[in-house]
Amino acid sequence: MNRNLIRFVTIISVIFSILWLAGLGWAVGEYYAGKPDQIPKKTAEAEQEDKKEGLRIVALGDSLTRGTGDETGKGYVGNVLDEVKKKTDQKVMLTNLGISGQRSEQLKGQVQEVEVQRQLQAADVILITIGGNDLFRSGQGLENLDNEDISEVEKNYFENMNIVFTQIRQANSNANIFFIGLYNPFIDFEEGKDLSKIVRHWNYQSAELSASYPNIVFVPTFDLFELNVNDYLYTDKFHPNTKGYRLIAERVASLLTF
Repeated sequence: MNRNLIRFVTIISVIFSILWLAGLGWAVGEYYAGKPDQIPKKTAEAEQEDKKEGLRIVALGDSLTRGTGDETGKGYVGNVLDEVKKKTDQKVMLTNLGISGQRSEQLKGQVQEVEVQRQLQAADVILITIGGNDLFRSGQGLENLDNEDISEVEKNYFENMNIVFTQIRQANSNANIFFIGLYNPFIDFEEGKDLSKIVRHWNYQSAELSASYPNIVFVPTFDLFELNVNDYLYTDKFHPNTKGYRLIAERVASLLTF
């Protein structure tokens, strides 16, 4: 057999092989087109890897999580996101579930919702601001509340937060949780010193509760606003302004490691 004939036979064989593979691929496609339930699915491990293709941040809480008072619209969460992007080459995904006016009772219900549980399960970092509306009654201060009333508010709050943390940990045992403490927006008021004592006690109890769970970090903010508080408050004298949110974000970001 001469070389030309060998070359001819080889070329014909290659062509038939290509046609056979193409036909096989078409036949398999037609087979599964009629039986979509039999299409091979990704393994659980592969799906988990897809979920972990980037860094996922979930933010929970009240109007501070929404960024009320920040003219840029970022709030502390948006500023933390910017800082995280500077620290990592990973893709960073944020889900902001904050609800303005939310109290611990509502947060307790929210974290038990199916979709919220799904978001928490996929999170690498969870940020929480809550308590200002419980303690300060949505910016009204503590007028007409005696010590007994405050103790009852505090008792209910920490019972709620205990359930919140338990629910989050049941959904996700590994994510780092950053629980942002309270500042005193009324520190310059006549009753400011008395309010500061209450807020400091509240924060202490919050830090103790955080320490009783794995990987929950209490982030203090009281000292950030203690001096020149009005420089860091929005015109409503309750929410932080752009500068105030940046202060909070810088402190949270300084604690993040990747």
